[in-house]
Amino acid sequence: MPDYSKYECLKIEVADKLATVTLNKPERRNSIDHQFHMELQDIWPDLMADERVNAVLVTGAGKYFSVGGNVKGMQDRPGGDVFEEGAMLEPTGGRRIVQNLLDCEKPLVFALNGDCIGLAATVALLGDVIVCADTARIGDPHVRIGLVAGDGGAVIWPLLVGPNRAKEFLMRGTLLDAPWAERIGLVNYVEPVDQVLPKARAIAQELANGPTWAIRWTKLSVNKQLKDQFNLIMDTSYSLEMASFMTEDHREAVRAFVEKRKPNFTGR
Repeated sequence: MPDYSKYECLKIEVADKLATVTLNKPERRNSIDHQFHMELQDIWPDLMADERVNAVLVTGAGKYFSVGGNVKGMQDRPGGDVFEEGAMLEPTGGRRIVQNLLDCEKPLVFALNGDCIGLAATVALLGDVIVCADTARIGDPHVRIGLVAGDGGAVIWPLLVGPNRAKEFLMRGTLLDAPWAERIGLVNYVEPVDQVLPKARAIAQELANGPTWAIRWTKLSVNKQLKDQFNLIMDTSYSLEMASFMTEDHREAVRAFVEKRKPNFTGR
């Protein structure tokens, strides 16, 4: 049985064949720093190895699912290098999050209780069923801080909404409100905030109690297309994201974010 006590940013509870995973840093809007990043990489193999678990429900503590990367923390990276809080981000870290998530054959139901942004949006969209609060927004605004949408956005968005819409949303860093996201197929259901978790839990429990191998192998079959897309795109997109950390436009975007002003991009 996996040792879930090692997780600092995630809270994991298991009951009735269902694991509930809560992104659990509400005081910082569940923003994703280095430690959080590593835990999002490790949790999926642990859940896959837990024989008590047939399905997984993922949600966020507080008012947000997650606002994505810790932009203020990026200002502390020495010389703009790929560092965060004194630790170098592993070049394959983003790849492993996506790969481990796609390798998890157990059904994943996401309850988006609030805004779901950046890497958090990638993680949710790579799941199986999304129930979204009617007040929430979802999007991947990497470009707004001068970064390539390389940690999986380029993999999943075109499959869900088509290449042209995906390119527009990713290049503009658009945050879509919940009804819009449901209309174009990004999320499965939109519910009032107080109904999101009950609706998602009911779906997840149904899957947990269902015919285990029929459900898992159906997911495995559909995910073959996602894995093919992942193998085609991910190395390039993630490498380009790492390169974009070194640009002056990224440094300027982070400074502007911290100083609460509009960035002045120069193409450098």
